[in-house]
Amino acid sequence: MDFTIHGRRLLRLLPALGCGLSLLWGASPARALTPPPDSATLVQCLTSGEPAERSATFAGEMTMVPGAARMSMRIELLERAPGEAGYHPVLAPGVDVWRTADPGVRSYRHLEQVTNLAAPAYYRALITFRWSGPHGRVVRRDELRTPRCAQPAPATPTPTPTPTTAASPLE
Repeated sequence: MDFTIHGRRLLRLLPALGCGLSLLWGASPARALTPPPDSATLVQCLTSGEPAERSATFAGEMTMVPGAARMSMRIELLERAPGEAGYHPVLAPGVDVWRTADPGVRSYRHLEQVTNLAAPAYYRALITFRWSGPHGRVVRRDELRTPRCAQPAPATPTPTPTPTTAASPLE
C-alpha cells in the first residue's frame, strides 16, 4: 500500500514530521544527552523468616542544577499488602525526614535502610528531591519511586513428628 499526500510519498515526510513534533514538545538533542539530575534505587532487599532480619535499603542521588544553591531529599517508605490496590505510607524510624546536603556539594547521595519489615508485603520508596536557590526559594522539585522489594510470606515450618513409643502389654 502506497500512501501519498499531494503526490508525495508519506514515508518521505515521516522524519521531518518527527523532528517537528520533538521541537514542538521542547526536546532537543542536547537535552536527550543530558543525564537526569536525580535517581532513586533499591540497593538491597533482604528476605527472611525472621521479621528482624527483613530489610530494604533505598538510595537517592541528586546533582546540582542551574540556579540552585542547596539540595535536599526525603525518603518515604511505601507498603502494599497482597490484595491491596496501591501503596500507602508507612512510619519507620529515620524515614520521612528532609536531609539537606552541605553548602557547596555538587552531588548528594543518601542511603536509608529500613528493617523489621512485615511479610507478606511489597515495599518501595518515594523519594522527593528539592533544589533551593540562595535565598531558600525552591527552584526545582521532583519525585521518583524505587523498584519494589518483595517480602514473601514466611514458609510455614513442617511439623516435626513427635517420637512416640508403642506401649507393649505387660506379659
